[in-house]
Amino acid sequence: MRGQRLDIRHLASDAGKARVAVVVAKFGHSAVARNTLKRQLRELARARLLPRVGEVDVLLRAKREAYGAEFAELRDEVDAAAARLAR
Repeated sequence: MRGQRLDIRHLASDAGKARVAVVVAKFGHSAVARNTLKRQLRELARARLLPRVGEVDVLLRAKREAYGAEFAELRDEVDAAAARLAR
């Protein structure tokens, strides 16, 4: 799935549980900005994505636009992805 700020990929998990990987490229931003974005995405995955998707492995890859996004915008995109994956 390709969103405005995130690329999201999924596969059936052979681990028997849902897992998430978060990839945030530098795109010329500082380590502080990258770590902040990673923490936000991990929290959204923990709270809003994993409880809804079942036993899948999910990759969240932040696009350049994710750095300038508000938390609510990222939350809405993760929620939309969770709804699509839950089907």
